[in-house]
Parts: sequence; C-alpha cells; structure tokens
Amino acid sequence: MPSSGPERARRLIVVLGYSGGRSGELHPICAARLEHAAGLAGDGDAVLLSGWSPHPGALPEAELMRRSWAGSTAALLCDPDARITAENAANAAVHARELGVREVLVVTSTWHRRRARILFRPLLSGVRVSVVGASTPRSARILLREVAVFPLVPFQLVLARRRAAALSVRRGGAAP
Repeated sequence: MPSSGPERARRLIVVLGYSGGRSGELHPICAARLEHAAGLAGDGDAVLLSGWSPHPGALPEAELMRRSWAGSTAALLCDPDARITAENAANAAVHARELGVREVLVVTSTWHRRRARILFRPLLSGVRVSVVGASTPRSARILLREVAVFPLVPFQLVLARRRAAALSVRRGGAAP
C-alpha cells in the first residue's frame, strides 16, 4: 500500500539497532550506525529506526535512536518490536511495501553486513536492496557471535517470511 503522504518516499533507509545488553542508553555501535545513516539520508528518503529493548521498562533501541536522530524528521519511522535481524527485515519489508519504495538501504555494522544482506534481499523481491556498514567497534565476542548465529539464518529467513506475510495481512495489505 503506497504512502498516503503528499510525496512517495524515494527510498527507505533502515537503521538496525544494537544494544549489547545495555539498558537506557544508546550503545556506541548503535550511535555509529545512526550517525552513518544520517549522513546518507537525503530529501525524499524515509528512515526506519529498528530495534527493541531487552530490558522490561527500558526504552527500545528505536526510540533511543529517534531521540538522537540528527537528520531530517520528515519521514522518520520507528520499529520498536524487532528483536533479531530477521525481524528487522520482516518489519522493514512491510514498511517498504506500504511506502511503495523501489530501494531499501540497510545501515548496520561492517561485520554484520553479510547476514543482514542474506535476510533482507529475499523479503524484498522487486526492490533494490543495498546493505552498508558503518565503521563500528568489533571484538572477538561480536565476531564469534556472528559465526555462531550464521547457521540459523535459513530458519530465521523462514520465520521472517511468515512474519512479514502476517504483518502485511494484519495491516490490510496483500501478503508478500
């Protein structure tokens, strides 16, 4: 369903959250992603800030990012429900269809690009998907986590497709 606003968004920029287990503050990795996205966002872009809070009662990453956003707020959207990258992708796919965009730019960290690309592209057929990495701190722990969760990607993709279809139907659109 295309956006009902005066102009259709040129592209959707999706900023993936990162908490590292912190609560109540924006993690430096998340802040670097947000800053990178603000530098990429231009006139006519919609920006989707995506991330939840692992701590009950704490603000979701999406809200922390919204409060720190330094770019244009004309088309700033929040997705406070996505817990993992597959859910970020499913929710972003629904927003992209609603906005009628032909391009999605995903902003994450360099060490997370590959997994994000594998999860986003299949959910956005017919849409140009690019994944860029902000220069963010990395550690052995972060890299080991990426390696450990990579075998789960096929299962996460199946769940993400189901989630995107259910969200589309629930929001009054056609299933992807």
